[in-house]
Amino acid sequence: GLSGHTMGHYLSAVAMMVATTGSSDLKKNLDYTVKELSMIQAARGSGYLGAIPGEDSIFLKVSQGKIKASGFDLNGGWSPWYTVHKIMAGLCDTYYYTDNRVALQVVSKMADWVYATINHLDDSTRLEMLKCEYGGMNDVLAHLYTFTGNKKYLDLSYKFFDREVMKPLALGIDPLPGKHSNTNVPKAIGSARQYEINSNVRDYTIAHTFWHAMTNHHSYVIGGNSNYEYCGEPDQLNDRLSDNTCETCNTYNMLKLTRHLFAWSPKASFMDYYERALYNHILASQHAESGMMCYFVPLRMGTQKTYSEPFNTFTCCVGSGMENHSKYNEQIYSHDGRQTLYVNLFIPSEVRWTPQQLTLRQTTAFPESSQVLFEIRSRPRAQTRLAIRKPFWTDTLLIEINGKPYTTTLITDGYYIVDYAFKLNDRIRLQLQPKIYTESMPDNVDRVAFKYGPLVLAANLGPQRPSELDVPVLLKDDHATTATLIKDDQSLLFQSGSMSMPNNVHYMPFYKITDQYYSVYFDYTSTKQLEQRNNDYLAEINRIKGLDIATIDILNLGTKDQEQAHRLTHTERSYVDDALGRKGREARAGHHFQFQMRVDSIKTNQIVMTYLGDDKNRIWDLIIDDAVVYTINWPGGKTGIFYDLHYDIPTNITRGKTEVTIKISANHNKTAGRVFTARTIPK
Repeated sequence: GLSGHTMGHYLSAVAMMVATTGSSDLKKNLDYTVKELSMIQAARGSGYLGAIPGEDSIFLKVSQGKIKASGFDLNGGWSPWYTVHKIMAGLCDTYYYTDNRVALQVVSKMADWVYATINHLDDSTRLEMLKCEYGGMNDVLAHLYTFTGNKKYLDLSYKFFDREVMKPLALGIDPLPGKHSNTNVPKAIGSARQYEINSNVRDYTIAHTFWHAMTNHHSYVIGGNSNYEYCGEPDQLNDRLSDNTCETCNTYNMLKLTRHLFAWSPKASFMDYYERALYNHILASQHAESGMMCYFVPLRMGTQKTYSEPFNTFTCCVGSGMENHSKYNEQIYSHDGRQTLYVNLFIPSEVRWTPQQLTLRQTTAFPESSQVLFEIRSRPRAQTRLAIRKPFWTDTLLIEINGKPYTTTLITDGYYIVDYAFKLNDRIRLQLQPKIYTESMPDNVDRVAFKYGPLVLAANLGPQRPSELDVPVLLKDDHATTATLIKDDQSLLFQSGSMSMPNNVHYMPFYKITDQYYSVYFDYTSTKQLEQRNNDYLAEINRIKGLDIATIDILNLGTKDQEQAHRLTHTERSYVDDALGRKGREARAGHHFQFQMRVDSIKTNQIVMTYLGDDKNRIWDLIIDDAVVYTINWPGGKTGIFYDLHYDIPTNITRGKTEVTIKISANHNKTAGRVFTARTIPK
């Protein structure tokens, strides 16, 4: 349903790689792709370019003012403006980075088609349309205006202004609780771009309010945000740890927004966040060997990352992931347009600032090493100066120039100002001083993550799924003295010492964890609490054993051979998902799945179904042999906990039968399930 969005990200990623590497092969591929797209657009004749199923019907109805919209559905299409935005953004990047004029022509024709489709809509119709996710349409149209000077595109960008989210932001109000995170980050990016064009205070306030709300009140230690793609109440993260935290697209977009805000006000606090998210979410979201990418970066204790497949996975985070890993050089440096070069990130690189005749090379093994060396590789203008970020995680920043200590009292917004008459071959050496420290949950001081400098550290729990008893806790009856780790002298490996149970756990930078199970957050636990946890675990094991003994029949949903054995059938939008090492099946609104289960023909039977506390506010009909026996209203429970619910099967249904048909039907405009296990037992 999102067909085409990956093409847009691909164009952006290749364009950035061309700019970075100068590769003629990549440039040839990019030019060829754009040429083919222009031929497709010309053959269509309307200016539209895309691959969305049902696109003609969707947008024809929009142009006629016939709107049926909800969170991700517009006239039966899956967030169609979102996909249009991706393709337009890819074409804009192709023009911006490689000066491909055909790309500019194609995207301009697309914008003209957008104008013809929506510009005439009255406000109420337009706002109804904007109930469906629309990506960064405001951003890309404003960006196109900067290329063309055609004010029609800037005016059109404001047609993508919704009142539900953007109006509260303009008033300085955080509207994010309960909202889909990645639907809304691009809106703030668009407002940021619009502010840069016309200095509208409302646009500035939207971007600023959004950034501060998201980074200060809705983000986890790795810099990512959202649980199951949605934001919760501000500063309430403790009970929102799951296998579906931190959708990677969100952080891809948050880094974009951060760059805009930094450009207006170059403060170290913006780059502190940027560095946190870059190392601990973006870098951590790619498999180091296969190159595959994470949709979610899970933060539940004892979890594991899940990566995309090369030919079967084209989620939004695969598309944005193509870009993420093409632009690690982005934002290492900035300049003020006059005489100051900002050093924001400590990444080996070389930058050329032509107007100041400055070429600067940065050599470092950071974060493996705490030393950074800068070399002046040209004869810069006399007034050139460096502004070097003082990270929040270091107390002091030691600076040497040509082997001699350099002391500056000039610190502006967290940057050391090095005002020096630089010459060819001058060498500036930095000694960073990262330290080990903890960061607690905003709503639970007893749940912490370990950090070393900007790096989040994870406990490496090995290749096998750990039991609940093997998930490490911090055993301290009195933690007035903060628990700490012991660093290896030669590497970024850490030992936990005696305060961790179990106490043989090794810690390492989160981005280095790939296939292993891990924990990022750790709970302070007293000896008594630890003993109770162990007893509860054993009691649950015994409960399940008793249930197994009583079971007549059992089906583990999502398991292919078991579903076949129980003759499971389903409609199109019934999906299998993994959670905590188990598979479950759900049906989206209007769909169902059904299967056969053995029963006792004489006794009263119960069906026991296993749900997950993460799944909230789901309603469905439990139908047995064509009779609606229960309407199940599942409000959800504790994150990461499975629940077994028992339902009596009326004896008039089972009498004289050895088998019944169980149907899970989403008849209430809500998702049905997930059901992980279904079993029949005698009552």
